[in-house]
Amino acid sequence: MWEVLKSLPPKDKAALPKEEADLLLKINHGLTPDFQQRYNALIAKRQASTLTPEEYTELLSLSNQLEKLEASRLEALAELARLRKITLKALMEELEIQPPAYV
Repeated sequence: MWEVLKSLPPKDKAALPKEEADLLLKINHGLTPDFQQRYNALIAKRQASTLTPEEYTELLSLSNQLEKLEASRLEALAELARLRKITLKALMEELEIQPPAYV
């Protein structure tokens, strides 16, 4: 997960305009450890072809939640890039954010 705020020096965190700070919080918002653990377990079961129909339904639900979170984070990144008047690519490089491997 992206941990943008942790990479900023303390003086930079305090100097951020509120709108940018709010966007960075949204960008930095990640999955709970329980969510990530359950998602990984279901993925492993799917790869081993041992997923039950109920687990498949749960995996679909978790996948949808994950997609919504990632879309929200991408929207926040785009808005922050707009505010800073730089490209999304430049912002991601500045924040040291790597695009997901599946893109």
